[in-house]
Amino acid sequence: MRRRHFLASAAAVSAVPLWAANAPKFKLRYGPHPGMFRHSAGEDIIDQIKFSADQGFTGWEDNGAMGRDPQLQEKIGAELTKHGMKMGVFVSHADFKTPDFVTRTDREFQDSLRATMRKAVDSAKRLNAKWHTVVPSNVNNKIDPGYQTANCITNLKVMAEICEPAGIVMVLEPLNWYANHPSLFLRSVPQAYAICKGVGSPSCKILDDLYHQQIDVGNLIPNMEMAWDEIAYIQVGDNPGRKEPTTGEINYLKIFEWLHKKKFDGVVGMEHGNSKPGKEGEMAVIAAYRACDSFA
Repeated sequence: MRRRHFLASAAAVSAVPLWAANAPKFKLRYGPHPGMFRHSAGEDIIDQIKFSADQGFTGWEDNGAMGRDPQLQEKIGAELTKHGMKMGVFVSHADFKTPDFVTRTDREFQDSLRATMRKAVDSAKRLNAKWHTVVPSNVNNKIDPGYQTANCITNLKVMAEICEPAGIVMVLEPLNWYANHPSLFLRSVPQAYAICKGVGSPSCKILDDLYHQQIDVGNLIPNMEMAWDEIAYIQVGDNPGRKEPTTGEINYLKIFEWLHKKKFDGVVGMEHGNSKPGKEGEMAVIAAYRACDSFA
């Protein structure tokens, strides 16, 4: 976004009291995460949810939610429901160390995947969640990519058998090779699209993290358009830096406007850091989303 345009947009929403209770709701369901507003709301997750709701946010995400105490999961789910907020993703399976997901289809490995999905289903019920993130594994450079893709699809079908009856959705997250995750198997939305078509399940869709895709592929809106029937979840972060919108090169005003025209009612996960420390940085995050949410 051009600086002049951003300043004009920010001025247009300057009347919105960023820190007052009951601020206007955003047009899209942007989802903060634990710790993003801790300087303003305190360290307690429930208080952070309340604060986010007061600022107009109607989404939430928590990558580590599956590892939280079941009683806290229930409290999170209840608090989100109380404020009319949707729970976004939590991470259920992410392997950054081995190539197992694309090389193994043996019974022992698939039974471990089934067990993980059962735990994800239980967590989702307590959190009132629909989506959970799956990052398959690293590549194996000694095996042809076609075989690795087939193995990935086979294992995802096993996992989908657990998720489908519960009505929850695995979202596959492609991650970039260049800045963050070299050697991971899944790196682009087009690749994830082909895999989802191969799995053929309503419980296997795409998480399109626009920060990662800007680095690895680019062409963000056309790729979303091409893969739209398999995209269930969006995450954002600007590039370079992976901070809030308006701090980098991605025109999030146009992207959010496009999502709004698509009538996207899922969560837009705020998968980034704050560009400035403390309360000042938290205010900057809210101001950036107000500016990028100011389309007609």
